[in-house]
Amino acid sequence: MKAVRFAAYGGPEVLELAEVPEPHAGPGQIRVAVRAAGVNPHDWRTREGQFQRIRPIDLPSGVGQDASGVVDEVGEGVADVKVGDPVLGRGSNTYAELAVLSSWARLPSGLTFAEAAGYPSVVETALRVIRLVGVQTGQTLLVSGAAGGVGSAVLQVARDRGIKVIGTASPANQDYVRSLGAIATTYGDGWVDRVRQFGQIDAALDLNGTGVIRGLLDLTGDPSRVITIADLEAPMLGIRFAGVGGNMKEALAETVDLVERGKLHIPVDQSYPLAEAAAAHADSQAGHTRGRRVLVV
Repeated sequence: MKAVRFAAYGGPEVLELAEVPEPHAGPGQIRVAVRAAGVNPHDWRTREGQFQRIRPIDLPSGVGQDASGVVDEVGEGVADVKVGDPVLGRGSNTYAELAVLSSWARLPSGLTFAEAAGYPSVVETALRVIRLVGVQTGQTLLVSGAAGGVGSAVLQVARDRGIKVIGTASPANQDYVRSLGAIATTYGDGWVDRVRQFGQIDAALDLNGTGVIRGLLDLTGDPSRVITIADLEAPMLGIRFAGVGGNMKEALAETVDLVERGKLHIPVDQSYPLAEAAAAHADSQAGHTRGRRVLVV
């Protein structure tokens, strides 16, 4: 089968499309014929070697965690899906024609494969950071980097829970942030003062790691009320880094519920063929995404 691989850490140019042996589903796993794979910051951070000290990998390595597709192999002990079922989920090496998933859910009605591939990790992350930061109905949450995949999910989940949200984003994404039910403002010089005019901030999330941590701490006044998924230096200020995932099956079940109740939709900002994974990574790293980037197989 064809899969995207990299043999050395580095920039997007280290990614290549190669012929590799097919994977197979082990106990408690399924294999899917991949229709689309989500492109996440975790993917290019892994490619750059940012995690090699804490989670070393053997090279050459595949890429990707999220995928949607059609079940074509079921491992021992799996009883909730069968060959031919459309699913979305998370596994390993999903930038490929075939991939093994360890967590999955049925494809929600009305969602395309391309859209579905963008949901698993970002929605799990959104649900987790909202829980960890402790924001409640009626309180105000500040989201830095509100227009990306995780931000899009956070804004919609928060709205469903009756949480007021202020979202920072680029000038081009102000209307998009407002369309998801948030108060929108721009980042850049003076952003702390612009946010302060909207009143008390009960909790804050840093979703893009662009040097905003001290400002978020100033606005909340309490490091326990700030969470980052992108700033690896934040723990030095007593702020939690929450980049590691939680219970994916529970998150996927809630994802399906939100989608089917009409409470969650994350648009595909751009799609790429599998052979253009390097371009997808370069664009993801450049930022300013509205929604998700996906690879279509």
